[in-house]
Amino acid sequence: MTPDYDVAVVGLGPVGATFANLLALRGLKVLCLDREAGVYGLPRAVQVDGECLRVFQTLGVSAALASHISPVPGMRFVDPEGRLVVDWSRPMEVGPQGWCASYRFHQPELEACLRARLEASPNVDIRLRREVFSLEQKSDHVLLRMEDLATGRLSQTRAQYVVGCDGARSTVRRFIGSELTDLKSHERWLVVDVILKQPRPDLGDYAVQYCDPERPATYVRGIGQRRRWEIMLQAKEDATTAQQPAFVWRLLSRWVQPEEAELERSAVYTFHSVIAESWRRDRLLIAGDAAHQTPPFMGQGMCTGIRDAANLAWKLTDVIHGESDPALLDTYESERSPHARIFIDEAVRLGGIIRAISARATGGPGGKASGEPERFVTPQPRLGPGVYETGDHGGRISEQPRLDQGYLLDDQVGYHSAVLAHPDLAAALARQGADLKIVPATSPAALAWLDRLGGSAVVLRPDRYIFGVAQTERDVKALMARYAAARRRHVLAA
Repeated sequence: MTPDYDVAVVGLGPVGATFANLLALRGLKVLCLDREAGVYGLPRAVQVDGECLRVFQTLGVSAALASHISPVPGMRFVDPEGRLVVDWSRPMEVGPQGWCASYRFHQPELEACLRARLEASPNVDIRLRREVFSLEQKSDHVLLRMEDLATGRLSQTRAQYVVGCDGARSTVRRFIGSELTDLKSHERWLVVDVILKQPRPDLGDYAVQYCDPERPATYVRGIGQRRRWEIMLQAKEDATTAQQPAFVWRLLSRWVQPEEAELERSAVYTFHSVIAESWRRDRLLIAGDAAHQTPPFMGQGMCTGIRDAANLAWKLTDVIHGESDPALLDTYESERSPHARIFIDEAVRLGGIIRAISARATGGPGGKASGEPERFVTPQPRLGPGVYETGDHGGRISEQPRLDQGYLLDDQVGYHSAVLAHPDLAAALARQGADLKIVPATSPAALAWLDRLGGSAVVLRPDRYIFGVAQTERDVKALMARYAAARRRHVLAA
């Protein structure tokens, strides 16, 4: 039977909404399912990086987000005496990706922008208050059975593929049969969001990690007057009691008093570090928190899921359009799982630094005794084995220079593959009718980037990762041919 949809996306948080939007950009018919009635109104993720802003730029929502985001200068780790121990400063100016390194934002505003874009798409159906309870794989589709939580009515539909962006307790992951690999970091923290009644510039613009031996805590500035504190709970403390206003304000008294702020939310979370053993079984796949969970110390939980979406959407589109073998989908996990693991491991390491400094303050081992603070730099790792050339630059995120007329590279490319080349070479490739979009490097910034790459052209995947770099016209043509072949079949980089 002909499936009703190309892809069913289960879970419509920021990862699911981003993924569905990317599929819609490529013309797929998409069903979006979520068990909630609308956008969750309270803040959860509060930071997003420049790479993810490129994805939102491609979706056409970055302009709507511009008034709701603000660059983040970084984070400082301080010991109980207030001395700087780890300096994670980030540049405030626009960087190589065409955006600043990191931004603060309010998640409900982001989700509203993403959903508005979905609602405007003629090939997207959104069904809220739906609980998926059965996924039955057939030879050419998946049969989904669901319940309307508002009425109790049961229904079913068919999709060629189902992708679970349905969070830590993922239903789709359960049907895949994938267990979670425990990366051995599980801690209970109280997360408190407040809205200040008056400006408090003394609280600072940097995020601050207080490495306190009694109670480590994190301060994060949000958009406008929003502020967040994350405070570690002690083993003996009850989670229900910890969320009560009296307990919360007692912990916050070091920084803010009840008359100075409105308590928006308090919730106890266990910060997990886990990664799914398998991200795909035939026509079922997972992304975001369904595939991996990380402590928040790097602010990369949602960002890692957005990278999943950008990686998977173009591959799934190629397969559904018949341009690639389904085995191409195996490179989704092979590329993304090791990449996500690096960010999880770094977040766990930062948590270890917090504990080590706190232990040292009470006479225990660990941490630096004195000297210069550690300088932490956000990692930009290569993807795991997959669809790219094994040179110096393949599998790494590309830059996004401005071209002539002031256009950013991604605005010229869209969610498609492309070749950025020296103007004369670009003209020659265009005359010969290349399959990929050819973009001339018509600005000093674009030419300088090619020079740093050591080539006259770079082949870019739709997710902005580099496939490869070449110098001569003959080599560029050969590189493009290898890219076409790699997309048609399953080719893993060594």
